[in-house]
Amino acid sequence: MNAPSRHCIFCDLIQGAAEVSVCYEDDRAMAFMDIQPVNLGHALVAPKQHFESLSDIPRDLAMHLFDVAMTLSPVIQRASGCSDMNIVVNSGHQAGQNVFHYHVHLIPRRADDNFEIALPFEGSSMPDRTFLDAMAARIIAGLRDPARQAHGRSARAVAG
Repeated sequence: MNAPSRHCIFCDLIQGAAEVSVCYEDDRAMAFMDIQPVNLGHALVAPKQHFESLSDIPRDLAMHLFDVAMTLSPVIQRASGCSDMNIVVNSGHQAGQNVFHYHVHLIPRRADDNFEIALPFEGSSMPDRTFLDAMAARIIAGLRDPARQAHGRSARAVAG
């Protein structure tokens, strides 16, 4: 278990040291209602062990959390009366993470909720295809990096 580098409110919730409205629990994960919801039904899925971000969490646990999110999503949609859903992970301060215990947001959406995750975002512009191709090549090279595979993180790269 990664020890939190600072006090972690989610660890308190998971350990029963603070009030929480749990909507799902198993031996590795807990889902609970967000106390500042975008819409009623907004839930968070978190590992019971402390991991700060996407770069820290073991792959199999991250996949389990996503499986929990996929199980809960249609149930939350029915319970909230919302037909649409955002599944969001903010990983790192610059990505908007403000509780540094990895978690997945399940956000039921309404047409008039005024919450935006607007993509493409207003300040973006389409780069030259050469830059897109160069970035794709860097990613493919990273997937093929033998040092990466030596660390047990092997992945299949697309043929380039």
